[in-house]
Amino acid sequence: MTAKIKHKITMIGAGLVGSMMAIFLGKRGYKVNVYEKLPDIRKENISAGRSINLALANRGIRPMQQLGIMDKVETLLIPMKGRMLHDKEGGLQFQSYGQKPEEVIYSVSRGGLVSILRDEAEATGNVTFHFKQGLDSVDYTNNSITTIDKAGNSQQHSFDILLGADGAPSKVRKSFEKGGVKGVTFDILSHSYKELTIKADSNGSNRFKINKNSLHIWPRGEYMLIALPNLDGSFTVTLFLPNDGDLSFESLTTKESVYQFFKEKFKDTLELIPNLAEVFFENPTGMLGTIRCKNWNHKNALLIGDAAHAVVPFHGQGMNCGFEDCFDLNALLDEHNDDWPEVMSLYTDVRKDNANAIADMALENYIEMRDSVREPKFHLKKAIAFELENKFPNQFIPRYSMVMFHHIPYAQAQARGLIQADILKKLSLGISSIEQLDINYAEKLIMSLLPTFKT
Repeated sequence: MTAKIKHKITMIGAGLVGSMMAIFLGKRGYKVNVYEKLPDIRKENISAGRSINLALANRGIRPMQQLGIMDKVETLLIPMKGRMLHDKEGGLQFQSYGQKPEEVIYSVSRGGLVSILRDEAEATGNVTFHFKQGLDSVDYTNNSITTIDKAGNSQQHSFDILLGADGAPSKVRKSFEKGGVKGVTFDILSHSYKELTIKADSNGSNRFKINKNSLHIWPRGEYMLIALPNLDGSFTVTLFLPNDGDLSFESLTTKESVYQFFKEKFKDTLELIPNLAEVFFENPTGMLGTIRCKNWNHKNALLIGDAAHAVVPFHGQGMNCGFEDCFDLNALLDEHNDDWPEVMSLYTDVRKDNANAIADMALENYIEMRDSVREPKFHLKKAIAFELENKFPNQFIPRYSMVMFHHIPYAQAQARGLIQADILKKLSLGISSIEQLDINYAEKLIMSLLPTFKT
């Protein structure tokens, strides 16, 4: 079919999702123009106020394997085998993510990964990036966009297909709303975040001051601190805290209040970040929220990634879900022979329920990370879940594993997870150790409530 070559694809946003989708489209033979308001991170050091590292899991790995770029990406990865929990006295407890050697997630540099994706997109010979060019407006009557640079100079560009990969503040999505598309919600969390850094150790051969193969969590009930490793030996540290109240960002207004807060709640971090009270005020306080859209397409435009479904970061699935968008969109183009009207009409149905499901599970995982992980009953249920996975692998997979280590649709993982949570509640009632598990009762519950996974 030659029709696909005639389409001119215009994309807004050259972040992780936009750059990956550009590779898929370039490999399909489309001429793709990508407009990005920020400078090119490959040429200029920029701070976008976003995390410098992210958690990469199976859903994000699969499309990169399909594109043949994982060998390059692997040089950026640090495996994280589980959570390292830090209690208030500085005690440590390791909690494995899975029970198989391959069940790990990876800390990856945002800048390093997006640079590889942009290089690979350009290597197709069909993708051109235009940096420092932000979207000003979309004209659906004439199929054109107007971009504008920092000096206020504007340019008009025509398109056949418009893809909005411009993140949570998406101007493409807002152009949908101006065109009468309803059903967009933005739920702002009552908590925000602040980034800090544990610098690499300058003494000795081990540059990492804390275990490098763990995602570190300081769970404190209503709030928490987390840390992910970087290749240079540092850790990106993020404080998640209520916006207002006695212990909140609102209450931390002086160096003294910040120091006292960390001394009381995260005292082992004071040695790790000696100048904590000073650097606390250097980075902005970031907002957290969930965006849901009833419709992801309008006329000949389509939303992908955070533009359609921004989620809070507590399940480490924002990037992975966006990469899965690219994988599924490419699969639909294969299935429907690049019939874009047909593909765009189907795309929302394919992705929306799954995006809503991971949005829900990400919010639930915040409670787990900051609070539930401290409870003995939580650890007992996790041990029972691992045992059930061993005994009944065709029926029972822990929900976290379904999300992170499999390609089970998010909506299915959510639905099965609710049933499994009820099973774990029943099995853990009245016992305090895995040795007391009634495996016969477990088998009865599983066989009656959980259908066999379809392969």
